[in-house]
Amino acid sequence: MKLEVIEKDCFYHIYNKGINGQAIFSIAENKYYFLRQFDKYLKDAVNVYAYCLMDNHFHFVVEIISDEKKVIQKFSNFFNSYAQAFNKQEGRTGSLFEKHFKRIKLKNEHYLKNLIRYVHLNPKNHLGLSFESYNFSSYKGMVSKNSTKLKRIEVLELFGV
Repeated sequence: MKLEVIEKDCFYHIYNKGINGQAIFSIAENKYYFLRQFDKYLKDAVNVYAYCLMDNHFHFVVEIISDEKKVIQKFSNFFNSYAQAFNKQEGRTGSLFEKHFKRIKLKNEHYLKNLIRYVHLNPKNHLGLSFESYNFSSYKGMVSKNSTKLKRIEVLELFGV
């Protein structure tokens, strides 16, 4: 599979899953740590429009705001740091994620809106859980009045809110 080239000022669906479909998060703290590491490595490289962390996969909808080569390295460092911590916690070795993180360049606003919906509906579609109350998705941050690093205003404007 040829990987999509990352370009500055473009939107992407970034996603991956555990190798052989295995869990990449075994406890809630893993998901909190994953988000903290994402922020640590990528806060100056991407704007986040949506995300959802499931037990064996994740999705991010991002806009690239940094140099293309630097952002690829930042993603690599982020995934490696998380995998090392998870492997240490679980007493395992080897790859945690499938080979390379997947990325799809979003071609238009319609695709962006549908992808944000899809990402937020993951808890319902995969687990039968309420997406409105799921803790590891950007949905709650989008509809709350609390301060957020998400591009909430831009997302709400996309949906005419």
